[in-house]
Amino acid sequence: MNRDIQILSLTAASVGFFHTLFGPDHYLPFIAMSKARDWSWRKTALITFLCGIGHVGSSVVIGLAGIALGLAVGRLTQIEAYRGQLAAWLLLVFGLFYMVWGLKKAFAGQPHRHLHAHADGNRHKHEHTHLAEEHAHVHERPQVSITPWVLFTIFVFGPCEPLIPILMYPAATRSWAGLFLVTGTFFAATLGTMLTVVAMAYHGLQVLDLQRLDRYAHALAGGAIFLCGVAVVGLGL
Repeated sequence: MNRDIQILSLTAASVGFFHTLFGPDHYLPFIAMSKARDWSWRKTALITFLCGIGHVGSSVVIGLAGIALGLAVGRLTQIEAYRGQLAAWLLLVFGLFYMVWGLKKAFAGQPHRHLHAHADGNRHKHEHTHLAEEHAHVHERPQVSITPWVLFTIFVFGPCEPLIPILMYPAATRSWAGLFLVTGTFFAATLGTMLTVVAMAYHGLQVLDLQRLDRYAHALAGGAIFLCGVAVVGLGL
């Protein structure tokens, strides 16, 4: 391994780490949805991992295709920038719709009382909500959530702009081992950072008593994702 590839590998690790850490869109959606939908850690980690694979993998495919077609770095960067804006708007719209749905669900779950009169003359008040879960029966099949697929789709569109320039040198010198090493290092740094941040937040939230906010969990999750999308669109995070 020559020195240039070593330096590129270290650069790829550093860029992957800081690019992920300073981009809340890389982990906040998983933290928010995991809490709102009561995912287990195993499910949260799996969804985060798969979305990370789609996120980095799509940029690798586009980068290698561009290199094979002889496209300049500037052209590839433009493509990635367009994908980045598209992914940010998808995240924003998804968060907005999920927040509105969460608010509707929360207010539909407003507890209220009904007076019940029995044949023996006894009367009592019964407090309940009109949430769908309250009327579910044991023989009903659990609904399949499309949320993980929505997140995966958004992350596939989401680019890793810093990866493209790093790939150019080993590709230009036809150092396929170097290309594999640099790409693998960036993959590992990005996925490792995503999983670490999500794990810290997931287990940290388990300690906190947030029962009072359970009713608004979906609305808060949607709001967090919406603000994340706004930050990416407006501030370019």
